[in-house]
Amino acid sequence: MALLEIRALRVEIPTRWGRLVALDDVSLDMAPGEILGVVGESGAGKSMTGSAVLKLLPSPARIAAGEVRLEGERIDTLSEAGMRRVRGRRIGAIFQDPLTSLNPLFRIGDQLEETMLAHLDIDAAEARQRAVRLLREVGIPAPEERMKAYPHQLSGGMRQRVVIALALCAEPKVIVADEPTTALDVSIQAQIVAVLNRLCRQHGTAVMLITHDMGVIAETADRVAVMYAGRVVETGPVDDVIQRPRHPYTKGLMAAIPRMAASGQRMQSIPGAMPGLAAIPRGCAFHPRCAMAVASCAERVPDLAGSGVHRTACALVAEFAA
Repeated sequence: MALLEIRALRVEIPTRWGRLVALDDVSLDMAPGEILGVVGESGAGKSMTGSAVLKLLPSPARIAAGEVRLEGERIDTLSEAGMRRVRGRRIGAIFQDPLTSLNPLFRIGDQLEETMLAHLDIDAAEARQRAVRLLREVGIPAPEERMKAYPHQLSGGMRQRVVIALALCAEPKVIVADEPTTALDVSIQAQIVAVLNRLCRQHGTAVMLITHDMGVIAETADRVAVMYAGRVVETGPVDDVIQRPRHPYTKGLMAAIPRMAASGQRMQSIPGAMPGLAAIPRGCAFHPRCAMAVASCAERVPDLAGSGVHRTACALVAEFAA
């Protein structure tokens, strides 16, 4: 049984002009210790998916259909009080800006210890020992001294390491990591990705890694789900999707990655832009930007299909496979 299951998830945003669909029929699952990369352009629905799992959707967005299950238990129907017991203890979160997760008025050690005391059956002395050990595990030097520091006294990379420790301190089963490296220098990004990868393997924690960076996905994830306009358009093992992409959108993402061997060549890009929620076209939402589109692409929304674990939502791919 999957550790985390998302089934036919639909998120709507009511407006005075009608309901906008932010997520449509999103289905994903994660196994213990697995890192699932969720990738796509801004507006694809990546962060909305993570927020739906955490039940932290921005108002007035709401889950209109589908379900989210953690270890077989539905959590999308829990009350806010019930979900507060799940967050931190069973599902951790790492956000793009660590200052949104850290209280600037409290020392680093106090925040780690308080989280553990709230979720684990341990005393203050053990909480302190665990906090120091976690800071050491995430690569923070002199962790005993850093326990006394305030968030503003640490660099961005160090703060993000503290947030990873904070996400792991209550020993959750799942972590939702939303763009955890975007605000960091490239060299620090690689260090944070390595730390996250190593710790999650050690702790057996499943990670939903949300990013727009296919390079991060290639280095870190076991499987990848490519999203476009609120839907999953391709999913499969990371090597399969990166080496043999099937959906035209995934091919466009891969072609847009700079390559050292392609010196002097013009970078490729996908024409057009991601449609807004109020302007999602009929049929396959990608068809206005797709060089392979045919008439039927504008009429029918393709379902995820394919043999084995590599699946694609593209009418042309399905037709070719048939």
